[in-house]
Amino acid sequence: MTSRVAFVTGGAQGIGGGISETLGAHGFRVAVADLNLDAAKETAARVVAAGGEAIPVLVDVTNTESVRNAVAGVTGELGDIEVAVNNAGWDDFMPFVKTTEDFWNRILDINFKGALRVCHTVVPGMMERGFGRVVNIGSDAGRVGSSLEAVYSGAKGGIIAFTKTLAREVATKGVTVNTVCPGPTDTPALRKFADNSGEDADKVLAGMTRSVPMRRLATPADVAAAVAFFASDAAEYITGQTLSVSGGLTMA
Repeated sequence: MTSRVAFVTGGAQGIGGGISETLGAHGFRVAVADLNLDAAKETAARVVAAGGEAIPVLVDVTNTESVRNAVAGVTGELGDIEVAVNNAGWDDFMPFVKTTEDFWNRILDINFKGALRVCHTVVPGMMERGFGRVVNIGSDAGRVGSSLEAVYSGAKGGIIAFTKTLAREVATKGVTVNTVCPGPTDTPALRKFADNSGEDADKVLAGMTRSVPMRRLATPADVAAAVAFFASDAAEYITGQTLSVSGGLTMA
């Protein structure tokens, strides 16, 4: 599809790993940016083994200096970042009334401000060069809410609104900004939640599956396909949009 440079945060595992591998298969030169450098190295190696080009990059999206250093390193090794995928995220499941302010801060720092830091670092260069693709990973929790994820849902709702506003601001500069919202996705994080739910894990996953009209959970590859489309040259006239990849769980 392209040889453009793609910077994928949280790109080593789960949905992020699927995004990195899919973009690599489509010819993007992928910077697998993650706090877990060993996992990033493994994912980058899989991309390379499949015939793509990828490098592992250490990044902590809660630290502005770390983001700037990671972007500078990628630029020096691969070239200017043309595609930014803000996928890094974290959550824990609990009723809102049991959460603490430290918990709120962590959720917002990773899931919301992390994307702000990356965009603030890479978008100016995209505007100067007249080309850029920003794909923010939201969540259907940010569109319709999700029990036990009040703060996370709020952060992802913020991502959706931020995406639309940034898209308006850069629309004349050749830069598009869109959101992909996964529904329940079969990842290690989801299975960990099921295991720690206090109920039978298989029953928890089966209940999630029944709620999806297509009667299956998403895979990281399902989400990655939407990201690859938004990242492509073919999507140049699409911006400020929110696309759910949820098997019909949410419909708008």
